[in-house]
Amino acid sequence: MFEIFRKDTNGPLDVKNLRASILRSIKEELQALEGGEGKHVRGLQLHINCPESEKHIYESAVYLDEPQLFKEEIQRISDDYAMDIPESWTMEVLFSTALPPEAKTFDGLQVALFIKTRLQTIQRSEKAFIRILSGTAERKEYEISSEQGKITIGREKRAQTNDGFFRLNTIAFPGDVGDESNKFISRQHAHIEWDNDTGCLLLFADEGGVPPGNKVKIKSLNNDTPEKLNSTHIGHRLCEGDQIILGETAVIEFSSSSQS
Repeated sequence: MFEIFRKDTNGPLDVKNLRASILRSIKEELQALEGGEGKHVRGLQLHINCPESEKHIYESAVYLDEPQLFKEEIQRISDDYAMDIPESWTMEVLFSTALPPEAKTFDGLQVALFIKTRLQTIQRSEKAFIRILSGTAERKEYEISSEQGKITIGREKRAQTNDGFFRLNTIAFPGDVGDESNKFISRQHAHIEWDNDTGCLLLFADEGGVPPGNKVKIKSLNNDTPEKLNSTHIGHRLCEGDQIILGETAVIEFSSSSQS
């Protein structure tokens, strides 16, 4: 298996070469951990920012439909090179519109790796603002903070969920204001929360914001192609100017500064 770690995998982009290059780069990053930090690894986040025309190749290279297979490949490398990664580590593959600056970008690839360890203590505070561009919410602008916990978004302030319990929406779009945009927002549509591992605010779709229900789409300043959230478990790293479409036409904007 050591043949995959040769440096001559610069041929045409195909699944086999791409997988070999990604695995080689992950191996090198894990070997670079100092002071026996391998035993403190909690998980790996692989961020991919590739053209839509190449996405199917990247998906196959990382076994997107069978994520356990890619994790097993990395675990075998860890065992062969005595990296001492604990068996409880997790593996996430995220297709992003931009590679996060805190992750390590791989040379020649549209891929970056973030290694989560038990030794990390980011825990810094961050404030931001959500502006309502389309649709009618209780306020035109909301100040949010990393210290708030889960910042929920949905139709109505107090909404009953599918399990019968009630949820309080931090950013609420009343259903009785006569705005058509509000009608396509689910009661439990999305939420924002601070991620201490990456030190940023993440947007997650909730049950009402993923297919076959209503939608959550993000259009970033550096990407003309909207990103759809199709899972409640994978968050989008919010960046300056991100516009978030809720349902059909309601739009909110993320910013680090206030307009009020």
